[in-house]
Amino acid sequence: MGLLRRHLSSFHRVLVQTVPDAAKNDTVREMEEYLRTMIRQVDSSLIEEWERMRDPNFVARPGQKEARPPGAEEAARDITRDTKAFTASIRTRIFSFLRGVVNGDYEQALSHLSSLEGLDDGAWTGEQLARRMEAYHTEHEYIRLDPEARNSRHTYVIPAEDKRSWTVQQVLVDPDEHNDWKAEFKVDLMASRETGEAALRLREISSVAR
Repeated sequence: MGLLRRHLSSFHRVLVQTVPDAAKNDTVREMEEYLRTMIRQVDSSLIEEWERMRDPNFVARPGQKEARPPGAEEAARDITRDTKAFTASIRTRIFSFLRGVVNGDYEQALSHLSSLEGLDDGAWTGEQLARRMEAYHTEHEYIRLDPEARNSRHTYVIPAEDKRSWTVQQVLVDPDEHNDWKAEFKVDLMASRETGEAALRLREISSVAR
């Protein structure tokens, strides 16, 4: 396990430090975010050390804090500032959710949500999610998770007017490419800033025509 962790850690470091941002597409950003999240859950010290290594002018001074303008630390922790990276992290969580759905492990799918609150103030359960998928499967054989299905053109982000949340609609790509079902999520931006990860809840899985 330790060897695998260090191998993935080295891969993530190369990806972050050697691939220019201009050369990264959404798939690469999602991979970077996925690896970062996984490694941080296992050993956050590795990520923290690499962040120091990225700044060649960084000099550790024991007992002395780096002088920074007021609010700089809060701004640096704001996961929503970098829209592309934040959107990539949302998509990573959405497809982790969908992977559980496709595997029929609905409890595991729901574990990728920050809240189980649903559209009508009820809470999502594995049974409710299974019923929604039964309705989907009467029209389509399965949900695709291949590179085409993960293309960013199938994800629609709609910011709220009050700038406190996003509505994210993920098209569920089916084998016949009718693509007439969607999973709709709400992203709480304030909660995302507080927790440092996308605060995602499922609003509905339904036909686009609904």
